[in-house]
Amino acid sequence: MRIATALLAGLFAAANLPAAALGDDAPVRLAQQSGGENDPAKKPESQDESADSAEEKVAKPPSAADAAEHPAEILRDLSQLPFATRKMHELLTAAARSGDIEALRPYIGEGDDVTMLSFGGNEGDPIEFLKSQSGDGDGHEILAILLEVLEAGFVHLEVGTENEMFVWPYFFAVPPEKLGPREKVELFTLLTSGDFEEMKSFGQYVFYRVGITPQGRFRFFVAGD
Repeated sequence: MRIATALLAGLFAAANLPAAALGDDAPVRLAQQSGGENDPAKKPESQDESADSAEEKVAKPPSAADAAEHPAEILRDLSQLPFATRKMHELLTAAARSGDIEALRPYIGEGDDVTMLSFGGNEGDPIEFLKSQSGDGDGHEILAILLEVLEAGFVHLEVGTENEMFVWPYFFAVPPEKLGPREKVELFTLLTSGDFEEMKSFGQYVFYRVGITPQGRFRFFVAGD
C-alpha cells in the first residue's frame, strides 16, 4: 500500500450517522432540530460550495512549532469518545470487517455534511471510487486500510472550535521524527519502511486518515497533504 497510490484523488461524498443506529437519545439528534445544519428548509449548497466546505473540514496537522510546544496527546481508550463518535467508529469498523465495500454506503451520501474521500473531485459513485483506489479492484484492500487506521490510536484536534475532530491514526498529528520505537512498530502496520522514509521527506504523515466529529459525522477518509 504505497503512498503514491494513496495520493490518487477522486470524489467528495456526504455522510451522516443514521439516527436509528444511534438510538433515540443520541446526541447527534440535537444537530437535526429545526434551524440546525440539517434543516430540510435550508437551501442546498452548490456542488462547488460543498467541495470547498469539505476541504475546509479536513483536519490540518499541527505545524512543527505547534507540535513542539503543544504535542498532541495520543489517545487509545475508545470509551473516552463522545457517544456519537464512538458509535460511528463502531459502524465503520464493522463495515470494514464485513469484507463488503457496499457496507460503507449507508455512511456516505450527498448533502451539506460531506465526507471527503479525495482532495480532487469525481462526480461518480463513491463506492466505485473506493474500489478504484483499492489494489484488488473489489475494495478489500481499501477496507483493510480503513480497519488498520481505525484500530490505531487517535488524537482530539481543535477542541472547542467548529472544526473539532477526532482523527485516526494519531501519526497524523505527530511529527515523524518524534515517533518512538513503539509508535514506529504501529506505523509499520500501515506503511513500509520505504514509505516512512518518503513520509519523512514531507515532514508529516500523508497516508490515509479518518475524521469523525463529536456529533458522530464521518468527515473524511482521505490521503495526501
